[in-house]
Amino acid sequence: MVKRTLPKIHTQVPGPKSRSLAKRLREVESPNITFISNDFPIFWNKAKNCLVEDVDGNFFLDLSASFGVVTLGHCNPHVVRTIKKQSQQLIHGMGDVHPSEIKVHAEREIARRVPIDNAQVILGLNGADAVEAALKTAAIYTKKSRAIYFEGAYHGLSYGTLPINGREDFRTPFDEQLGHFTTHAPFPRSEEQIEASLNEVERLLHEGDVGAVVFEPIQGRAGIYVAPHEWMKALHDLCHRYGALLIADEIFCGWGRAGSWTVCQFADIYCLGKSLAGGLPLSACVASKEVMTAWGESTGEAIHTSTFIGHPLACAVALTVINEIERHHLLKRAEEVGAFFKKELQTLLAIREVRGQGLMLAIQLDTKERASRLVVNALQNGLILLPAGDGSIIEFTPPLTITPEQIKYAIKVLGECLKQ
Repeated sequence: MVKRTLPKIHTQVPGPKSRSLAKRLREVESPNITFISNDFPIFWNKAKNCLVEDVDGNFFLDLSASFGVVTLGHCNPHVVRTIKKQSQQLIHGMGDVHPSEIKVHAEREIARRVPIDNAQVILGLNGADAVEAALKTAAIYTKKSRAIYFEGAYHGLSYGTLPINGREDFRTPFDEQLGHFTTHAPFPRSEEQIEASLNEVERLLHEGDVGAVVFEPIQGRAGIYVAPHEWMKALHDLCHRYGALLIADEIFCGWGRAGSWTVCQFADIYCLGKSLAGGLPLSACVASKEVMTAWGESTGEAIHTSTFIGHPLACAVALTVINEIERHHLLKRAEEVGAFFKKELQTLLAIREVRGQGLMLAIQLDTKERASRLVVNALQNGLILLPAGDGSIIEFTPPLTITPEQIKYAIKVLGECLKQ
């Protein structure tokens, strides 16, 4: 890839090679997976730091960090070196039978950065894995079967997480096959909504048999809604009063994205993922030793495991990610650069609202159609954006390595697109 820092478009977007690949993809992939139209998608070829080069040689500024995953930037050189070194030593192990040494180190360092004393870890491959492990852990520990989730929640699309998904369109096709062990409460999108939310949670807890309350400290897919600090603390107190465990789903917002290892400081179980392993599939469910002990000792057949649990490549990169975040002070940088980005966004024309924390931001447009046009126009001008919520929201979750120069470029392009 040519070393550059800003986008450059020299073909129609999508270009001819992307359009050809879209036709071929439609022949071999389920039609529900990838959205294809005259305007989408571009097919990626290479990526470096915050820039993506497509198969037609166009360069785009990635303001999504690939769904919030590559917090260190695409193909971070330290991540690449770690993958190369580890792949020459051990690619795959026997995670729950004969584990790799690197798995021990990764779990120790992950546990040390979660605000739980004597924390222990269950590794997985994606966010849904972590949430399912958390739900199972809460059920085993509390011996209570029901769970509370919140409106707008997104915790994954597996059969274990669909029942706590706030999107009916995801659940409805499979509703008759899903477990009906959950109920939902309102998520406070403002200080004024805190009391009503807590009252409903307490009412549901009072009804009994609730062992888990699951929430996102920053609702990501719903549109970047930050949970009030006092609400999270009160939620934790309610859970303990009624014998339930509070599960913080920090798969999107955690591990540096919002300027800290974890946004919430009060949970009993933490779910981590996305940025955990620099682009490799890895997630973690973390709880105290007391809570994890409820699973019991293995007798030779783990009741929650998988073939790729504690994958050596992902565990090695997880250690590199932690080291790079600390070495380059990226938690502080996410906070500072995020504040700069937020201030710049607030200057844009016709934006009703800017919200978020760190480098997890969103703008609220007046209609879904306008947001959709913005995503398309921005792509044609070299910016990769994602819509969120009901479609009228645009989220910004770039790599933590994004520069002020790149932010200013993005703001300029966004302003021109909004005027159109």
